[in-house]
Amino acid sequence: MNTVYHEVAKGGPLMVPLLALSVFVLACAMERAWFWYQLLSQESRIVHDVLEAAHYDLAQALEIAQRAENLPIGRFLLAPLKLKSPTPDSFRLALETAGDREFIEMRRGDKLFESAIGIAPLLGLLGTVTGLIATFNNLNVGGGGSMEDTTRAAAGIGEALTTTAGGMVVALIALSIFRVLVSLQAKQFEYFSVVGGELELIYRQVWYEPNQNLYQRSFQAEGANPFTLVSPE
Repeated sequence: MNTVYHEVAKGGPLMVPLLALSVFVLACAMERAWFWYQLLSQESRIVHDVLEAAHYDLAQALEIAQRAENLPIGRFLLAPLKLKSPTPDSFRLALETAGDREFIEMRRGDKLFESAIGIAPLLGLLGTVTGLIATFNNLNVGGGGSMEDTTRAAAGIGEALTTTAGGMVVALIALSIFRVLVSLQAKQFEYFSVVGGELELIYRQVWYEPNQNLYQRSFQAEGANPFTLVSPE
């Protein structure tokens, strides 16, 4: 612990914002890890239960989705199921709107990681430059510098480079986490598209089209044309 503190202290005052940035990155990473763990560990079961129930009872499918409303997949499936006798277009629109809303939630924290990737190396480089300036200003140039001056200059340069190393470490950590999150988001986008398509297909084939056919047959049985319910006069 003392070694870490010593290395951080060697980097000078610019190590403070770098250290603060690393704390924010790690805190956001832990929050995102918990978010994705909850989602990935439960979504397959929720999707299976909702789609299975949707074949037989939309009310039961709605109830299952409501129980999972704390997760993105639950809210995504709930959006169209809570509509009252929607058309296929309305059903799809509800899915797309809910999906867009959940994808925004999945991308939360991305801006922080992107900022850390860009800012951390620059802070490290700035710390190195200011450290080198201070080191060279303290050198006795042209005055027959002793071995002690040379040793002190080498130590100062080494300390100045500490901020560059710290900035690179923070940026690499942020970049690694960001790439993992982007990969997870891309896979979820595809998964939501597939699941939404399956739910929409079930609604069309099992609930909407049979009811429409029954509605048309009832009009035809009464001798009316379902497509000309209103007289042109």
